[in-house]
Parts: sequence; structure tokens; C-alpha cells
Amino acid sequence: MLATLCLMLPRTGADGWLTGRGDGVGDTRSVDILYGRNPVLEALRAGRAARKLVIASGTAADSRIDEIRALAEERGIPVEESPRRRLDDISHTEHHQGVAGYFHGRAPLTLDELMAQARLPQLVVVLDGIQDPQNLGAIIRTADAVGADGIVLPRHRAAGVTAAAAKASAGATEHVPVAVVTNLVQALEQMQAAGIWVVGLAADGPTRYDGFDFTIPVALVVGAEGEGMRSLTRRHCDAVVSLPLAGRVSSLNAGAAAAVLLYEVARQRGFATREARDA
Repeated sequence: MLATLCLMLPRTGADGWLTGRGDGVGDTRSVDILYGRNPVLEALRAGRAARKLVIASGTAADSRIDEIRALAEERGIPVEESPRRRLDDISHTEHHQGVAGYFHGRAPLTLDELMAQARLPQLVVVLDGIQDPQNLGAIIRTADAVGADGIVLPRHRAAGVTAAAAKASAGATEHVPVAVVTNLVQALEQMQAAGIWVVGLAADGPTRYDGFDFTIPVALVVGAEGEGMRSLTRRHCDAVVSLPLAGRVSSLNAGAAAAVLLYEVARQRGFATREARDA
């Protein structure tokens, strides 16, 4: 059955998350517009409800487009073919790879909810002031790759899980739990009270990153590129580690630095999957 959907484009809320109004038929749930083949496909694979998909006319078929169409047909999601310029308008970028989708929005978790579903020994990534959605997406992608339990973001002065972050994560935002907290220091204290070691990453950290025992429950704190962790955040860390740099550039970007640290944690834990950690 064909239906006419009256949708407002989503807007970014104060916490960086996409927000929008419903379709005017008693549904006030927000709408997230995701774009790119991997983000749309992973959202469908994860079972996220969608109102419709838009595919650019003449888009070359590949395995991802074929699966997107198949999943949409299986779940009764309308698929509209439109000129590529309309996709540009919907996604506010030309880098949509010919596909976008109107998905029901998801609220972030609370820290209690994230911790309740974490596996032992916990591995949580805390981001202190990361404002670049590309870095955020890259970190979420790596967190998914190593089986991290989730990401903790401050509500203010930080990038949220927007469509750009989802695109940069190649769709990993659909699989990595994200909690948003009002007070980052209180969140660190709550994790410490639960037996999780808070380990910060800084250029001048006294312990080399591969000299710390990451087999224990840990929350890794990564600060903003350039500024690093805030001093208050650093004072609440149980340990601070650093990455050795042998070149002329004095630092790595946040996404690259977090990837090195996360893979060291995974190496020390024998690359155990998240499901196998407390099995």
C-alpha cells in the first residue's frame, strides 16, 4: 500500500543528537535521516524501524544496494526512486552514495543502562570533548571492531551521533551502545565505584600504553584533538597512558590514537569477542 509521508527534516538538538517530529498521525517519535550504503544497510540489519528509503535513480546495483532493497521489501518499507539532487537535499551532502533512509530515532542510553549490559571485564570508551563527527564515527567503528561495551559522551560541547558520524562509522553506530551524560566527572566516579579503572590517554602520560594491564575492567578516556582531556577529567583518572611518537608530527588525531589504544586492550585480552568475555 502506498502512503504519503509528511516528514520534517531532522534538526540537531542541544546534545548533538538528531531530533525531528513525527508524521502527524499520533506518532511523536523522532526521525533520523541516515545516508550512505553502509549506515542504511546496518540500520536495517539491526532491525531499526524505517518509514521509507530513497534511492537515487540510476544508482548502480551492488551487493549492499541489493540487500537494502531486499530487506525493505521483506519488512514492507517503501522505497522511492528520486533524482540524485533530491538525495543531495535530503542528506545535505553529495556523499550519500545514492541512498538515504528515514528511520525512527533512538534516544541515547543512560550510564546505568550501558553498565547493566556491559560484559566482564568491561571495556568502555569515554570521549571528553570530541567535536568532530568524523573522529567520533571512526572511534565508534573501532569500538565495534574490538567488541567494546559502549561509548560515553558528554551532553554538551561534544559531537553527537548524527548522520555524519554514522556515515564515518560505516554503520557501526547501529551496533555500539552510546550513553550521554550531563556530568562527565560524575560518570567517571560512578564507573570507578563499580570497580572500573579509568585510564586516560595523553601525550605526556607517564605510562606507555603497552605497559598497562588492560585485562582488568577499564574505561578509556580520549580527549579532544589538540586540547586533550580537560584537567578536571584527568584528575579523576586512575592512570594516564601515552603513545610513543618517533616522527616529526607531535600527535595523532583522536580517532587514530583511540584505535591504537583499543587494539592494545583487545590484544591483551586475546581478541575475545564481547559475547565470549563473560560466557
